[in-house]
Amino acid sequence: MKADLATDVRAAAAAGFDYVEIWAAKLRDFLKTHSVKDLKTLFNEGGVKPLSINSIEHITFRDAPAYAKIRTECEELSAIAAAIGCPYIVVVPGRFPPGGLSSYEVIEESVRVLRELASIAERNGVGLAFEFLGQKDCSVQTLELADEIVEKVNRRNIGVVIDSFHFYAGGSTVKMIEEMDPKRLFIFHINDAEDLPRERLTDANRLLPGLGILPLKEMVAAFRRIGYDGVASVEIFRPEYWERDPFELAREAKAASEKVLMR
Repeated sequence: MKADLATDVRAAAAAGFDYVEIWAAKLRDFLKTHSVKDLKTLFNEGGVKPLSINSIEHITFRDAPAYAKIRTECEELSAIAAAIGCPYIVVVPGRFPPGGLSSYEVIEESVRVLRELASIAERNGVGLAFEFLGQKDCSVQTLELADEIVEKVNRRNIGVVIDSFHFYAGGSTVKMIEEMDPKRLFIFHINDAEDLPRERLTDANRLLPGLGILPLKEMVAAFRRIGYDGVASVEIFRPEYWERDPFELAREAKAASEKVLMR
């Protein structure tokens, strides 16, 4: 998180990755002094491809001014994604409002918002990857609910992100993977976590794949059973790792991920 976008691209390329997910805040910093054309050149010269712009946060249960900003952000990021050949933008559901909500209300709101944002992104040929979060304040905590929402949205440019950390923290199961249509799975975020009770896990407890207790072997086997052959993208928000050399960490992350994926 302390490296800039150009360093991310170069470190990923040097480690042999095929894709980079663009952290949205780093994109904004980059575009303060560079053009979108410069961004496209950065990827072309680096020899890696952009996978997603990650992310538009808390898209549901927002007031009118906040939602207007989300629509504008979706328009802007979709145009950038299209210009650089980036297939996806990651979108994240909002928190529960005070008093909580029923599953029906969560589904209705999520479907409505995703359909509207999907129409914006579709004009640029871009997909939206909907990422559920395992934290208890998130309105969509499980793969089962996220997949039901995406199925109801029923747009080809809307799919699911499965993050192994959130999959575990929110109590999702391998059976939920097995019941998915693989066409609805856009991105797999691979990471691991320390051996702590689910309710105590935070992003700071994430680890490189294979170093923790997440059921990665079982998840990967389930992906293979349903025929998913998409991208596994390393996403680890561990502050300890931010202090390390990004080129060294990228090499280690790729080796750790391949060790899990190739079992």
